[in-house]
Amino acid sequence: MSPDQPGKSTPKRPFKPQGMSLKTRWFFALLAGAARPLMNVLLGKEWIGLDRLPRDEGFIVVPNHCTEIDPVVVGHMLYNQNVMPHFLAKDGLFRAPLLGAALRGANQIPVERSGAGAGKSLVAAQAVLDGGGAVVIYPEGTLTRDPDLWPMKGRTGAARLALGTGAKVIPVVHWGAQEVFPRYAKGFKVFPRKKVKVVVGDPIDLSAFAGRAPDKETLEQVTEVIMAELTAMLADLRGEPAPAERWNPAAHQQSAHGRFVERGAKGEAQDKINNDAGTTEKEDLT
Repeated sequence: MSPDQPGKSTPKRPFKPQGMSLKTRWFFALLAGAARPLMNVLLGKEWIGLDRLPRDEGFIVVPNHCTEIDPVVVGHMLYNQNVMPHFLAKDGLFRAPLLGAALRGANQIPVERSGAGAGKSLVAAQAVLDGGGAVVIYPEGTLTRDPDLWPMKGRTGAARLALGTGAKVIPVVHWGAQEVFPRYAKGFKVFPRKKVKVVVGDPIDLSAFAGRAPDKETLEQVTEVIMAELTAMLADLRGEPAPAERWNPAAHQQSAHGRFVERGAKGEAQDKINNDAGTTEKEDLT
């Protein structure tokens, strides 16, 4: 059995995205070739519910977000099932010399901190979905600020994308990667070898919102449905009850984006170098 498929074997998704350039396929192959061996060394894996991934259409993936290596964990699982993951990421990452080239080459989706930029992201996401790919968007918008790494108050980007495209929304929760690379850590904790569990859930039922305008109230309601499902799934995975109330950064004088503690620091001290606090939910797809 492949090291990418621990546990009971599940047939891989046969569907291949249409319209993907050879260049993009090569970039995916190169990135996966570098990331998968490293992840296999750092982490044991258990993937649960792979049969719930849609097999003949594009879809939206909404994961929890507790450490900076989350995208590799989720992307590894998806790519191994022949699903091409396209992450919505802040546009600043695309300007980094090496990382930016990799993101652009793999056809990832930049999100600008403006209304116009969010609109462009929606168009790009729709093209990915039409081609049978997976768009991954973190409904919390950034790493959770919750001290115990529970999903915090969500932002409306995932809801906007779901209502705007009509694609299925697949919840994915994972636990264990934060032991290898804790939130805002300075390095990996390699020994002893850790294990990450990833659970794919059934499509979230958003039928109650069909035909409704994506106004602020509707987007907030859809966001709450998404966050409630992620929280319930993570509670099952962790085997412990979630907090009665989700962590709200605003109530704790924390900014909406960026690090809120210095990398490698202890505790919940504010990160004074953050400069993204002015971004509003309405303007932000992530």
